[in-house]
Amino acid sequence: MSALPTFTIFDVETTGLDASKGDKIIEIAGVRVENGVIMEDYSFVELVNPERMIPWEAKRVNKIDDADVAGAPTIDQVLPRFLEFAGNSTLVAHNAQFDMSFLEVEKQHCWGYVELPECLCTMRLSKSVFPTEFRHNLDVLSHRLGISLPEARHRALPDVLVTAQVLLKMLKDNKIETVEELRQRAGLRALSAA
Repeated sequence: MSALPTFTIFDVETTGLDASKGDKIIEIAGVRVENGVIMEDYSFVELVNPERMIPWEAKRVNKIDDADVAGAPTIDQVLPRFLEFAGNSTLVAHNAQFDMSFLEVEKQHCWGYVELPECLCTMRLSKSVFPTEFRHNLDVLSHRLGISLPEARHRALPDVLVTAQVLLKMLKDNKIETVEELRQRAGLRALSAA
């Protein structure tokens, strides 16, 4: 049995819902969780210039507009910095299939080979620990666990901090103390199976 690893909880905001159809990352954020402590002072957050217009539907959700990202670096600069920040940790995201699908597509724009770390999913973990519940989105799960939502929902860093709290509460409440059990309950078997 092995103790739980250091986590990097992360989230992306995007121009749309499908990376395979040309939607792009416009913000990425992460925070480290070490020894069960959310390291709020050790966080990563960057806007990303998607090199395309942001549709109004996306602006309505995440409140990021074209002017916000006009002077931001492109993904080929931001993604390597984020992966360096996340180094020697296990990635965690809520609905990780979505976030990882964007990282998989966007890494092709980076110079050289980019390997993505293992990623675990708090939505999968929620489905495992609350098998009789129908909804597992972050808002519902936070309410179920008694965790307050930030006013700036649907921005990457506030969503990351909520996801970190959700992860730690589910680990504690369900006495999940090993990497093996967490992988079994929250792992992505494949992007298509998440």
